[in-house]
Order: sequence, then C-alpha cells, then structure tokens
Amino acid sequence: MHHQWLLLAACFWVILMFMVASKFITLTFKDPDAYSAKQEFLFLTAVPDAGRLPGETHFPEELKPTGKMLVEPLVYAQRLELMRNVCREDALRNLSHTAVSKFVLDRIFVCDKHKILFCQTPKVGNTQWKKVLIVLNGAFPSIEEIPENVVHDHEKNGLPRLSSFSEAEIQKRLKTYFKFFIVRDPFERLISAFKDKFVHNPRFEPWYRHEIAPGIIRKYRRNRTETRGIQFEDFVRYLGDPNHRWLDLQFGDHIIHWVTYVELCAPCEITYSVVGHHETLADDAPYILREAGIDHLVAYPTIPLGITAYNRTKVEQYFLGISKRDIRRLYARFEGDFKLFGYQKPEFLLN
Repeated sequence: MHHQWLLLAACFWVILMFMVASKFITLTFKDPDAYSAKQEFLFLTAVPDAGRLPGETHFPEELKPTGKMLVEPLVYAQRLELMRNVCREDALRNLSHTAVSKFVLDRIFVCDKHKILFCQTPKVGNTQWKKVLIVLNGAFPSIEEIPENVVHDHEKNGLPRLSSFSEAEIQKRLKTYFKFFIVRDPFERLISAFKDKFVHNPRFEPWYRHEIAPGIIRKYRRNRTETRGIQFEDFVRYLGDPNHRWLDLQFGDHIIHWVTYVELCAPCEITYSVVGHHETLADDAPYILREAGIDHLVAYPTIPLGITAYNRTKVEQYFLGISKRDIRRLYARFEGDFKLFGYQKPEFLLN
C-alpha cells in the first residue's frame, strides 16, 4: 500500500510539472499582439515555413537570405550597386530620377545628435523607425514611453524635417550624414495603403473616405450605377493613369502613402548609406543600427513572426478580376521601384 501511494504521488508530480512547462512554453513563444508590443533586441531567426502556402514567401534572387536567414553584409553593397546601375539606365530615367524638391526634403527626418537622416516611405514599418529616432533625439527616454498619438504629430515628436534647414545646412547633412530608407514589394505596399486608408482607417482620417475616395470614384469608376465605396480596381486605375497628377495636386501630401519610392526619397539623386527591405527587416534593422553606430543606444521594436513575409497569394487575389491593361499601366508607373530595388515583375503579368 505504501508503494502504491508513492507511485500515485510521483505520477501527480510529473503531471503537474508537465502542465507548468506547457504553460511556460505557450507564454514564451506567443506572438506579440502588435508590431511594437514588446521592445527588445531582435533575435535573427528564420520565420517558420509551417502552414505557409507554397510560394507564399518571396525574395528577389539577389536579395534572398542565406540558409540561416542572416543576410550577408555583401547583400547591402549589392543593393546599392543595383540602384546605381539602374540610375544610369537612360531608358528608365523618367522613372528613376526626380528633383530633390521640398516634397522630398519633407520626407527626410533628421537626428543631428547622431548624424542620421531617415527617408520616410509609408506602409513599410516607418512608425517604428520614427520611434527609434524620437528616442535618439531625446524627446522621450524610451520607445515604450512614446504615446501613439505623438509619433506622427510633428509638433510634439521632436523630429525635424530636412526641409526646415537652410540650403547650406541641407547640403552639409546630405553629404556627411548616415542616410537610409526601407522598401517593400511595390504592389504589396499599394495593397497595404489601400486597406489602411480606405478600408480600416485605424487613425480615423476621414478625408481618405470622404474626400479622396469620392474624387477617385468620380474619375475612374467605369460602372456609374455602382454605389459601393471605393474598390481596389478604382484605386489601381487612378494610380496607373498617366494623367494622375491633377488629382494628386488636389490630394496634397496625403499621396505619400502610395507614390513611388523614387518620388519620396530621390534614390538616384541622394547617395544613401543603406537601403533596407521589409521582407528581410529582421536582419536589416540590426544591420542599420550597427552601421549608424547606435545599436548600443536603442533597439528596433520586436517584429512579430511572419509580419514581413511577402504574401504572393494575397497580392494575386487583390489583382484578380482587374484588367491586364490596368495592371500593366500600374506596373509601368512603378517599374522604376521594381527595378531599382530588385523586385521581380509579378508572375500574373508575365502570361
């Protein structure tokens, strides 16, 4: 009888330990609820392939990570070299070159303390980089303490734009500071912009739905009896129209969420130090912090697993039913972005 009680106690102890261990594992590996949910240094690990559709994750050949998902330093030099080569192509000059205008200078944020310039490319995780610079500029002691409503409030976030300096000061910073920006697959970025501004509109920016969307619908909706709100097809037709600029002027700076990287950051006119890719951000973010000499001062917020992976199926579904003519016109406008940063032409345009 004594032995039976000992055996039962041992079984109970094993079951208890198993339950505790299971709970610990669940808590440890649970994905963050939001992009900036928990701030810590990144672990450079692979995104698991389990449960992913075949071909869902996509990297351009020259930008593919190594087997360990650690992007080799050579890749960053190759990206810059590719950009320089495309900039020299006369056939793409209209798509790769732009003036360093006030519009461009307004997109570039300055950290004088650490001599850094960051060009904002919306819908590519820029909110997190702005938080990094806000901390570096000393407006807040840590990323966790930055109120969400302050990040994009340029009266309060302590992030000066390059356009706020004199011409001489602008040129000095452009020549001597560490400069970077981030890109992602151009079509996936457009889908993200459409969802964020016209479908979800999480920050309650009513002008997208009540002013910009009606303007696009009036000009580009083919079925005039259709009464639904703006559709992705309307958005694609607007962006692919060679005469889109007259509407852009009406929309003002709100167009930054969908204009080309060329128009935002002038990559052929400004000599950037690093170009990061959203698809390899888990590798690129630590590399950028090291190259800028600030990795000991601040960390890029934790990236939830899978959030940066290219989703080919999603892109194909959004373009399903849109005429090849409209998609080709859209690609023609963004061809410079595809070629400058090594993104492949979508397969559904190759047929």
